[in-house]
Amino acid sequence: MVARLGLVALVVRDYDEAIAFYRDALGFELLEDTRINAEKRWVVVAPPGARETALLLAKAAGDAQEARIGDQTGGRVGWFLPTDAFDRDYARMRAAGVVFEEPPRQEPYGIVAVFQDLYGNRWDLLQPRTP
Repeated sequence: MVARLGLVALVVRDYDEAIAFYRDALGFELLEDTRINAEKRWVVVAPPGARETALLLAKAAGDAQEARIGDQTGGRVGWFLPTDAFDRDYARMRAAGVVFEEPPRQEPYGIVAVFQDLYGNRWDLLQPRTP
């Protein structure tokens, strides 16, 4: 029986620039970087301590995939980074050059701010409301 969502593919322009952004700006860990052939690598990153889901950084192959870089969800927020210390992570990410589209705001479900990755994909930094 399938019990969890393991990897989510994110189409990127370049492996090394994507690794640098997710590691240095977002604080993710590089879990794997295995060369498959001259063009392709298996690159997996995840937030520190992530147990369930990670990102597979997949270099675009061809025009159709390249056209999707930065707009993989049609302009919607497509990825969510929960935190237990919003102010700390927001400040660290801003200092690392992460572009936030808005200041943090309170929502019924918690504190949230939308940011963009290096390609323009939209993410939420989110501290869920505690019941």
